[in-house]
Amino acid sequence: MDRTDTVIAPSLLAADFARLDEAMAAVAGEADWLHVDVMDNHFVPNLTLGPPVVKSLKAATSLPLDCHLMIEDPDRWAVGYAELGAYNVTFHAEAAADPVAIAKDLRAAGSKAGLAIDRDTPVEEFLDILPAFDTLLIMTIKAGFGGQSFIPELLDKVRTARQSARSGHLELRIEVDGGIADDTIAAAAEAGADAFVAGTAIYGAQDPAEAIRRLRALADSAVLIPSAGTAHGVRSGG
Repeated sequence: MDRTDTVIAPSLLAADFARLDEAMAAVAGEADWLHVDVMDNHFVPNLTLGPPVVKSLKAATSLPLDCHLMIEDPDRWAVGYAELGAYNVTFHAEAAADPVAIAKDLRAAGSKAGLAIDRDTPVEEFLDILPAFDTLLIMTIKAGFGGQSFIPELLDKVRTARQSARSGHLELRIEVDGGIADDTIAAAAEAGADAFVAGTAIYGAQDPAEAIRRLRALADSAVLIPSAGTAHGVRSGG
């Protein structure tokens, strides 16, 4: 039996901002990425972390930083996060005049390039530019706040994107963000996601490391297939 190389990315938005060192340590042995929500109180009505904190996080952890920019003007700001050493920098399609140009700049600066699609944005109009990206982040809530309820209808976007990636033979991570927990991660994995942002489900648990192990097992079991390799997500690379 084979499975996807599942990525679990705990979201620091659900951690105690006064104890981020402890939050990172609690997941260091189990997490694949550390998800960092950057909000500017303009693109979304919330204000969170920015470049100085990301710089400090990079110095304090070996976990790859998965920076999700919920900000206006990503053409101005996104590359700065790559230059700070973020592993993956994802910006919103709704905020970008030329997403492909930003993706090229991010890759040139040394990070992976990610495109995010918010709740009310159709994915179809962006399928043609997916080869320019390493990650497609599909919101399964409305961007801006943690702790919202998962919207299962949004998994149709995941299915559409995964089919497009498969038909185009793309090495594309499809990441889902919003309401990912024990009772939702399997459905997201079945739809074609292979990277999962989880905040409350991990940092609200008594044992964050065990919560990650449980989420990973649920995602993996949802996509186990015969070794012939016909599943959506059997892929290589990070």
